[in-house]
Amino acid sequence: MNTRKKSFVSDIEQNQTFDEFINIKNNLKKSYIAMPVNSHILKVLIFVLSILLIFCSQITIAGGFSYNADKMVVGSFRNHTVVPKENLLDIARKYGLGFNEIRILYPKMDSWLPTPGRRLTIPTRWILPSTKHYGLVINLPELRLYHFFPKYSMVTTFPVGIGDLGWETPEVTGKVIHRQVDPTWVVPKSLREKYKVASIPPGPNNPLGKYWIGLSMDGYGIHGTNFPWGVGRLISHGCIRLYPEHISLLYNEVYVKTPVEIIYEPVKIGILGDSIFMEVHPDIYGRIPDMYLHAKQRLMDLDLWNSVPVETVKEILRKRNGIPIHVGYLKKGGGAPFTVGASGF
Repeated sequence: MNTRKKSFVSDIEQNQTFDEFINIKNNLKKSYIAMPVNSHILKVLIFVLSILLIFCSQITIAGGFSYNADKMVVGSFRNHTVVPKENLLDIARKYGLGFNEIRILYPKMDSWLPTPGRRLTIPTRWILPSTKHYGLVINLPELRLYHFFPKYSMVTTFPVGIGDLGWETPEVTGKVIHRQVDPTWVVPKSLREKYKVASIPPGPNNPLGKYWIGLSMDGYGIHGTNFPWGVGRLISHGCIRLYPEHISLLYNEVYVKTPVEIIYEPVKIGILGDSIFMEVHPDIYGRIPDMYLHAKQRLMDLDLWNSVPVETVKEILRKRNGIPIHVGYLKKGGGAPFTVGASGF
């Protein structure tokens, strides 16, 4: 069965269009209902197709990855050559990134008029946040959502827009309580003076977009947007926004009672084999009094402080460019680790 499944997936990757993926997935769902005897096999194939939809959609998306205790760094860097009339927002969206992920890596570059011919490193690599790796996890400082499937050791990830200053998205745990296509936005009373209406029906003027995933935290949800350039920014009144092409995928991945955890982790540390990586994001809400002490405590909690050079930690904290940087190796048998500096960016 394993051989046949691998062959099936290979054929899908090589020969099917995006629309055909959707048809196959829908047919498998019908088969799942009609033939309970094969439900486990079909459920696995439906999941595999869901992941492949992310890899093979018409707009490039930072998609699905496998992970385990020794593989907490996922994805890989890509390259892009700027063409005339491109801007950084368009480039970010093309690669499934939020604007912040490009901006903090190239802070001096003109966002609207990047130099044609300039070769950019695309930061499609991430350290997974330090959570239980179950359900939905939103890490506020990196403006990114992770959806973990622990049964399959898989994770999908998408950039998000979150609450602006004064409307900060809270750190909280909860769950999905309902899902809706074409939602009507009931404008909060505090915003009715601004919008001059009590509600906005489905359509191009609705800031919720086409899909709404309601959370158990009163008034908060995950949804699409009618302003895609807001992804990767502090822009909402507390809710979590995704690109339209991403929310349509996430909406079909989640179900009522899916766990949700919103965390604040500007410093992430991950292991890949015997290598130690560190990734630092700006303290967007100003919640960390001392980033150096915070990073040191994170490393000490993982018993890694003595495996990473102090100057390397300080250099990464200075840059805060949001990419995983190799900082050292795990100690073995008490020997001193071989380390490398935070070079390259």
